[in-house]
Amino acid sequence: MSAAAHAPAQASRATAWKVCLAGMLTLSVAMGIGRFAFTPLLPMMLHEGSLNLQMGGWLATANYLGYFIGAMLCAFHRSNKPVPLIRGGLAATILLTLGMGLLHEDAMWLGLRLLSGVASAYVFVYTAGWCLQQLTQLKHPELGGVIFCGPGIGIALSGLLTGAMVTAGWLAASGWILFALISLALTALVWKTFNFDAGQAQTGPAAAQTQDAQQESPAQKREVRQQVIAYGMAGFGYIITATFLPVIARQALPGSNWPDFFWPIFGFGVALGAFGATRLPVHGDQRLLLACSYIMQAAGVALSILLPNAIGFALSCLLLGLPFTAITLFAMREARRLRQSHASSLMGLMTAAYGIGQIAGPPLATALVHSSGSFTPSLCVAVAALLVGAVLYYRLTLSHKLEHKAA
Repeated sequence: MSAAAHAPAQASRATAWKVCLAGMLTLSVAMGIGRFAFTPLLPMMLHEGSLNLQMGGWLATANYLGYFIGAMLCAFHRSNKPVPLIRGGLAATILLTLGMGLLHEDAMWLGLRLLSGVASAYVFVYTAGWCLQQLTQLKHPELGGVIFCGPGIGIALSGLLTGAMVTAGWLAASGWILFALISLALTALVWKTFNFDAGQAQTGPAAAQTQDAQQESPAQKREVRQQVIAYGMAGFGYIITATFLPVIARQALPGSNWPDFFWPIFGFGVALGAFGATRLPVHGDQRLLLACSYIMQAAGVALSILLPNAIGFALSCLLLGLPFTAITLFAMREARRLRQSHASSLMGLMTAAYGIGQIAGPPLATALVHSSGSFTPSLCVAVAALLVGAVLYYRLTLSHKLEHKAA
């Protein structure tokens, strides 16, 4: 390759990395902080007596309900201008996170967590769609996994900082304010990257693909339904462990410092798994990768039941985290395969199904804890849900192979 031909390729790759890093930091704010900073802060809030476990469950549910509402709005409100929505969602995340530190009424917290979920869904769906489309246009779709390192980095950062706050004797309110300031700084870094709309490049072909999406064959419609259901199983399967992991660990290991590290281990696993996904073939069967990822998460949840000690919880966090956003990457690729440039509505629908699973998880967990005195029954249900999702994706893989043989 000549130097003249090599220069555009280098520029394209540099632009692709700029898109990836912007997407990664955006998801760090919206997901890692806006959604998941609550998990490591929950034990602090419980210890201070600012809320009880039942209210903690309702705050988690409010956030997941907001996420579901936001995802449904994305599914049915098909905007061709994602950039204002991404920026608006980031600004809302900063203000809502700040509000958790400044306000101290349960009803206000419920409202803030609900709206934070809506903002997270908008930012996630439109950031994923915008970034994946840009990477496809730049001919670097293999870098998509870098975007989904963002939630893991945010989770790890919030976990490590919360551990330091506990050691320093901080109040949870100060933690919320600090996370709002960090979100502001990260948002400032990426603000100018989102300076054009991917939808501007979508003219005639996009309209044709929209029409194609409306004329799906019965087999394609069945696959869409099954993928939506299977993806929803992941939301239910992981959420109980992810929401209550620090609480479960502190109950099992009283007086130990290990619980401060489990949530960061989960976050590092998320980031590592998402980056590792960039090494997997883009054109391979993503449904098989999804089935394997679900089995890995099921094993992680099961470990927290079978081995309730420091090693067991650490391995559980790692196995739960490694496929966490890799599952999202593979599922969003499937949405693009099924709907191509018209994928945003399907991404929103799949995210909404994921949200339904998350809404059901925390109330079920708290109800089963009150009735049984243990998290074990709810964790067993989570394992079962993940295995059902794995079976659904594996069946889709087998159906695809049979169709190719018949052809």
